[in-house]
Amino acid sequence: MHVLIVESNPELGTLWQRHLQRQGQQVTLVTSQEDAILALYRAEFEIIVLDLVLEQGSALAVADFASYRRPDARIIFVTNTTFFSDGSIFAHSPNACAYVHGDTPPEDLAAMVEHYATVR
Repeated sequence: MHVLIVESNPELGTLWQRHLQRQGQQVTLVTSQEDAILALYRAEFEIIVLDLVLEQGSALAVADFASYRRPDARIIFVTNTTFFSDGSIFAHSPNACAYVHGDTPPEDLAAMVEHYATVR
């Protein structure tokens, strides 16, 4: 399974990446909207773990492009804010499958990645 992580904090992104790799996933880590768009052009992903508040660019632009370019890719949104805590993110992104807090333990995130990649 190929996972794209789009996370502004490189340390957090690397933590998730290493945990997913230990679980046998192929993982691409990027830190910006531009790099995420380029990754989506280059490869197919089953799951995208997407920081809702990117330092460089817009997570919703990434999600929108993913729904066009990779319509089967599921998106797990991650955030440390209460923005979209009402669940409205699911109305904005047809690929959204989960919305979790940024301090979710890596093993829980890995379980969600595995679950949503196999559920179709």
